[in-house]
Amino acid sequence: MTPRAVIRPYRPEDRAAVYDICVRTGHEGGDARHLYTDQELLPDLFAGPYAHLEPDLAFVVDNGMRAVGYIVGTADTVAFVRRFRAVWLPRLEHRHPKPSGPPITADDMMVDLLHRPERMIVPELAAYPAHLHIDLLPDYQRLGYGRELMERLLAALSDRGVGAVHLGMVTANTAARAFYDRVGFRELPVPDPGPLTYLGRETSGPGR
Repeated sequence: MTPRAVIRPYRPEDRAAVYDICVRTGHEGGDARHLYTDQELLPDLFAGPYAHLEPDLAFVVDNGMRAVGYIVGTADTVAFVRRFRAVWLPRLEHRHPKPSGPPITADDMMVDLLHRPERMIVPELAAYPAHLHIDLLPDYQRLGYGRELMERLLAALSDRGVGAVHLGMVTANTAARAFYDRVGFRELPVPDPGPLTYLGRETSGPGR
């Protein structure tokens, strides 16, 4: 029998595995490697800055050989955006310069998002100051690891006195929506959310 994987805090040596997981699950929950010429672009947006800026809120599923899933987040979205622009973005500008025109390719679209971190501040979500991203490789989904990751992050946020958390998910990713529903998230109304659905929940209570 294959030993059960364990949940543990993120370590700097997990970076390559976390980046790999991010891009392998980055297209509506499926593999996004074929969409981008730069395989680090997606994780530079949705995984790397969290692990770098708030490593105490990053946890991984470790199968004994590598990380096969992760959850990352921030306790304060507004403060995170400020640090993203001041600390994270300067690390990447040489690789991903600010676009000179409207985005055309998938890479262009991600670079455009990279240079607009303020998009993460949605006034309607002010009562849910934390936010998160979670991803698991397909072989480790539907085995309880997603719930365990979520419980670890929710507990860490609650211990910091953060009462509620939100996330933005691609509406077309129905499998992810089913998971979030199971762990206690509910839809939050946001005008003109585009391709996203915003969900939120308290950091304590049912679903933990």
